[in-house]
Formats: sequence, structure tokens, C-alpha cells
Amino acid sequence: MTLFPADNRYDSMIYNRCGQSGLKLPAISLGLWHSFGHTDRYENARDLLRCAFNLGVTHFDLANNYGPPYGSAEETFGNILKKDFKSYRDELIISSKAGYDMWPGPYGNWGSKKYLVASLDQSLKRMGIDYVDIFYHHRPDSETPLEETMGTLDLIVRQGKALYVGLSNYNSDQTREAVKILQSLGTPCLIHQPVYNMFDRWIEDELLDTLNEAGIGCIVFSPLAQGLLTEKYLERIPEDSRAVKDGRFLKPEDITREKRTKISLLSEIACRREQTLAQMALAWIFRLKGITSVLVGASKVEQIEENINTLERLKFTQDELTEIENILRQEDS
Repeated sequence: MTLFPADNRYDSMIYNRCGQSGLKLPAISLGLWHSFGHTDRYENARDLLRCAFNLGVTHFDLANNYGPPYGSAEETFGNILKKDFKSYRDELIISSKAGYDMWPGPYGNWGSKKYLVASLDQSLKRMGIDYVDIFYHHRPDSETPLEETMGTLDLIVRQGKALYVGLSNYNSDQTREAVKILQSLGTPCLIHQPVYNMFDRWIEDELLDTLNEAGIGCIVFSPLAQGLLTEKYLERIPEDSRAVKDGRFLKPEDITREKRTKISLLSEIACRREQTLAQMALAWIFRLKGITSVLVGASKVEQIEENINTLERLKFTQDELTEIENILRQEDS
């Protein structure tokens, strides 16, 4: 690692305005879903954060249950923040979430005021900070009145524990209702975080239009389909791959012959574009109006560098887009 922080760290990054707010986010943001738990190597996590910041990544995205174990990603981040980033807090956007299982009993999950307030207090303590820039409700809760959940997000902002609030994994109808409640409370929804990639395109049906109409930013996660949209699985399933070592979100049986065929054909287009498959898959996302940022994960510094180099070539010809679409539309048998 060279000089930290690099003097030219803001020179090559693209910063996009988040919806109709005054906040800009880097086009590439770093998610700490993987590689930052207690089971991961601390020095590698530190290198990843330092590399990202040196390349203009100002947004680090966490959640209460990132690890493993739960909470450990926030603890790791907090330790690195104190050691390396203490003087640069005002140059960072730090986000966290709550909504999934976190601790035993009836108050450690979903969307009640009890859970959300307690969870954020715990997250702030683990990270050693006074506030997060963005706090998300991580998923809808059908048993808690939406007014209670959105009212809690409003309360958290008024308490100074978060500057902005967002939603994650809400569908279009749920988003419209939540946004309406937040607007009535005076705390607008800043951003939505859905899964989106070449193999999971659900936001195109309605959600993205809803966000654009409401002036809400969109930051997508799993843009590489848990590594499926890389060259990693072209020939075989590596023993050190996430599909083998973890299997919670990408299972070996998900990597079908048809999927491999598509990946191979997409890789040929990427090669003609003088990009890696991962770079093309990231660039393809920005073809959509309203995409603020793409959340990438990484286990190696080289992956961060590769992903950020995507920004050197974001444009596609219409022929390229048509060819990609034809590949993705092929039916799996």
C-alpha cells in the first residue's frame, strides 16, 4: 500500500447525486457483508478499506448482523476506523441496517421500535461513532405497523443518531407506502437498497420507476450475483469459492450448465470491450436511469481496483446491449 490517504483520492471517482437530495455517493461503494467478520483476517480487512478510500470510495455499507458472527463486521470496521480514519470521519458515508435476526427473544428481529432503536445503539457502540450517515430498515415486517417502523426511522434522525434513512428489500407498493409516511413525518426517504444484477432484474418491473418518481436514490447490492458474474466459475467450481465455502447465498447447484453458457458468452462480449466480465456486469447496471451507486464486496485489494476501473468504460453500443439482452433472455432448461 502506498501513501495513505492518497492526495489524489478524489480525482478519478465518479460521484452521483442521491435522488433529489444534496448528498452525493461514489459510483462504486464498498459493502462489508463479507470479509470483515471475526473469521476473516483483520489485516486484509484493513487493506481493503484503505485501498478503497485511496481510490475515492467514501461510502462503507454495513448492517447489524454482518459477520460472522453477528456484529463482528461493525466491530472490525470500528477498530479500523479508530486506527486509520479517525481524522477523516467527515469525508465518509457510513451506513448500517437492522431488520434481520440479531439476538434471541422477541425483540431482536423485524421492525419494531424496540428492536430498531436498540439495534442502532448497539451498532454505534460497536463502531465507536456517534451517528451513522444512513440507517436502513433492512426488510419489510408484515406484523409491525408500517407507521411504527417509519416513525422509528424519523425518531432516530431527530435523535441525531442518523442523518438520513433508507429502505432495503421493499417492493414497489411497500416502498410507496413507506415513503408517503416518511414524507408526512418530515424525514424523507433518501435511498433504497435492492438486489440487482444480470440474473436478478426484478427492480426493472416497477420499483425503479417508483424511486425515480419519488426522487429517491438507488444503490444495488450483489451486482455480481455473489461472484457468478466473474470468470471464477467459467470452467469449474473452485474449492476456495464462496459457493463451496459458504453456500448460504450461492450454492453449487445454482451454477448450472445453462448459467455457465451464459457467463461464457457474456465474457466474450466483455473481452471485446477490453473489460473483465465483472467490469462489464457493473457497467451494465449504470445503463439504468436512477442508479446512484453499486455496492461491491471484496476479499482482495485487486478486486477493488478491478471494480473501480470499471468507471473508465461505462458506455455501451446499442448492438452490445442487444447482444447481452439476447443472452440473458435465453431460457434455462
